[in-house]
Amino acid sequence: MGIRNYLIDGVSGAGKSTVARELERRGYHVIHGDRALAYYGDPRTGEPLGEPPVDPEADELARWYGRWIWPVAKVKSLLADHSHPMTFFCGGSRNSDRFVDLFDGVFLLEVDLDTLHRRLAGRTGDDFGGTSTERALVVRVHATRDGLAKHATPIDATRPVDRVVDEILALCGANRS
Repeated sequence: MGIRNYLIDGVSGAGKSTVARELERRGYHVIHGDRALAYYGDPRTGEPLGEPPVDPEADELARWYGRWIWPVAKVKSLLADHSHPMTFFCGGSRNSDRFVDLFDGVFLLEVDLDTLHRRLAGRTGDDFGGTSTERALVVRVHATRDGLAKHATPIDATRPVDRVVDEILALCGANRS
């Protein structure tokens, strides 16, 4: 979708959606990966797996978390479309290792544990991290970085969103807006 394409990753509650909205507000092209691309599937084959059970136990939830993927062919197709100067893909994908090297840059939004707990406490059951089982999984992923993009540029996402986006844009070589 862009001449230059960037991936913005992070644990649930790190601020991916908030950063996406601020980039859009500033006029940048954004793909909300968790809404527009993600589904539950086999990370190796891409085969859809349906939906996880309602209120799964912790181990089952962790297995489903590892199956939250983006369709590789569609991501490659979007990356090949150069109709925008820059496109930001914001969201998490447990199969990002299959396409992460195709991005011009990858950013990992990082927050401390207290900030993460505070942000997740404000979520409802409709947002991932809204239940105690989901929050425990997010905290585990925060500690292990399991499933997050590797070799990404860390971004301190505890700051106000305008400063976070300013840093991302500066690292992308974009003018401040």
